[in-house]
Order: sequence, then C-alpha cells, then structure tokens
Amino acid sequence: MKFIKFLLLGIVFGIVMAKSEAISWFRIQEMFRFQAFHMYGIIGTAVTLGVIGVAIIKKFKIRDFHGNPILFYPKEKSVTRYLIGGIIFGLGWALSGACPGPMVVNIGYGFLSMIVVFFFAIVGTYLYGVFMKKLPH
Repeated sequence: MKFIKFLLLGIVFGIVMAKSEAISWFRIQEMFRFQAFHMYGIIGTAVTLGVIGVAIIKKFKIRDFHGNPILFYPKEKSVTRYLIGGIIFGLGWALSGACPGPMVVNIGYGFLSMIVVFFFAIVGTYLYGVFMKKLPH
C-alpha cells in the first residue's frame, strides 16, 4: 500500500509529460535550435516546482519512503564538474531526444526504441559509479 502513492505520482507525471509534449523529439529539437520557447517554459516550471518542493521538505521535515529524514548538504562550488556533466547530459539528450523522465514515458507510450536509450542510461549510471572517485566533485 505504501507504493500506491508513488505509482499514482508516476502516472500523473507521465500524463503531464505527454500532454505538455515534453516527450516529443520535435519539441526537444526546437529547443536545441532555439526555435521555440515551449520546452524552456516546461523546464522553468520544473525548476520552480523543485525549489518549492525542497522548501516544503525542509520546512515540514518530510521523511523519505523508509521514514528516514531527507537531508540536504552544501556542496563546494565547482565549474568543472558542471561543465563536464552538463556536456555529457546535453549530448545524450540531443542525440536521443529524451532525458530520463521522458525516456521512461516514451517506453510506456510504446516507443520501443527508447529501450536502447534506457539501457545505455543505466550503463552510463553504472560507469559513473565505477569512476566516481576519479571524477571532479
């Protein structure tokens, strides 16, 4: 029963992504070519909601799924890690036409070619774990 609220949130997330056309490769292409504001509006809304969500988590001391407190630690400032990570993420996004959220929604929508993209996202995550200590943090 604990999983039901997360399942419902995932379903709502998928519907919002599909209805806002954030899963459309053409919308992503328009964004990278600076031809339309649509995706920037969606990303800006997501960032704003994320800031509000973090503020709510901090204010009400909301706990995670297992009942542990959610803690936020300050990170040291670094330009290198954000440049490297942003370039890798941006290249993957531009080549595949999907970031992690829309990738899963596209699979659910029946775009089975996204399974290949999802597989390599998992491989990339694994490789990050392997090389994490050698990367700038």
